[in-house]
Amino acid sequence: MNDIAFSEKTRIGIDFGTTNSVVVIRQPDGTTRTASFKRPDATSAETCRTLLCFWHEESRGRSTRQHAIGAEAIEAYLDDPAESRLIMSMKSYLAQASFRETQIFGQRMTLESLIASFLRELMAQAGVSPDSCAVTVGRPIRFVGDGADDALGERRLRESFSQAGFTDVSTLMEPEAAGWKFAQRLTSPATVLVADFGGGTSDFSVMRFDPASGKPPEALGHAGVGLAGDQFDYRIIDNIVSPLLGRDSVYRVMGGSPLPVPIEWYTALARWHRLSLMRTPKTLNDMAEVARGAAEPELIARLIELVREQNGQSLYRAVSDVKSALSSSDRATLRFSQKNFSIEQEVTREAFEQWIAPDLAQFEDSVSRALARAQIDSNAIDRVFMTGGTSFVPAVRALFTRRFGEEKVELGGEFVSVAEGLALANHA
Repeated sequence: MNDIAFSEKTRIGIDFGTTNSVVVIRQPDGTTRTASFKRPDATSAETCRTLLCFWHEESRGRSTRQHAIGAEAIEAYLDDPAESRLIMSMKSYLAQASFRETQIFGQRMTLESLIASFLRELMAQAGVSPDSCAVTVGRPIRFVGDGADDALGERRLRESFSQAGFTDVSTLMEPEAAGWKFAQRLTSPATVLVADFGGGTSDFSVMRFDPASGKPPEALGHAGVGLAGDQFDYRIIDNIVSPLLGRDSVYRVMGGSPLPVPIEWYTALARWHRLSLMRTPKTLNDMAEVARGAAEPELIARLIELVREQNGQSLYRAVSDVKSALSSSDRATLRFSQKNFSIEQEVTREAFEQWIAPDLAQFEDSVSRALARAQIDSNAIDRVFMTGGTSFVPAVRALFTRRFGEEKVELGGEFVSVAEGLALANHA
């Protein structure tokens, strides 16, 4: 599992995530520093959205292709969606053999070259030259997707970094990396369950640590599942927002039998960028045609406005705010408005937990698989370390406190611990 290589170069850890990416630099004294990334409003953050946007600019009669990453990519895309190309969730395609390349303004680009473009700009903003460092890259236990080829995923991940200019690349399972960070807290041998909740995957790893030995941790068993916090957002949308936009409506064509409104319009609500991609003349015309024959045309009109006016990101911010509020309150209010439509609806934690119950069951099954592969039971776990934004959700924490005991469960470094562990691995 662990192929870390030693080097005298500057060590860095990169958590290349489905949703966010983090770069951590290991200082000569053994401490770590997390790189900061710029935002359009002149502020900075320790995470960079894993987004890449391409567009063309005209200057002196010549058209040149431009690109941006992170928050700047969002701004560039929203500035002109029709004339730009937004690439996101690149990590989700690494293990999918069916995705090899795409066309960007007539130029063929492989997945590896897209990721390399993102990484080069990421490192430029971090102030580190790829060829001057030894990088440890995190990879999930199981890559996202049905029939995912994990070996292919890792090969393409390595090739992406190579194309970005990195010459010394090692990989480490993401929960193992989080375990390296957690190991700094240990003073005695312990068997630890690391639960790493990312943007697209959730991974669970059973590890044995012996701080006094100076040896790497022993990986006893792993398991993972291809869902995480974004799925929780979609549960709120699916239960509250989609019905108000006509998901359950029917329409007629030329007075014929009633037909269901196309469900793919509502599955696109799973991600705001997919909703933005619907803003094409053909799709908007199709929606208008359905609205004309719909039993509830005003509901379809709301969806058309949401797409046409590019309100998807505002909707997702409102949904994310509710999810965050429910981590500390028993109820929260979803507030969203556009020109001819508004939502102000209370959401209870009880209802939210009912909606995410199928996802929680998948988490628990995955934990059980990790324990079975480690050939131990729950009582043999000394500590549980939870990391990632989803670890804030009370129902997720309760799953672990109920099974292992509240006194064993710890949280920390929810967004940067994987990258910190990657930088520290084999150099603790």
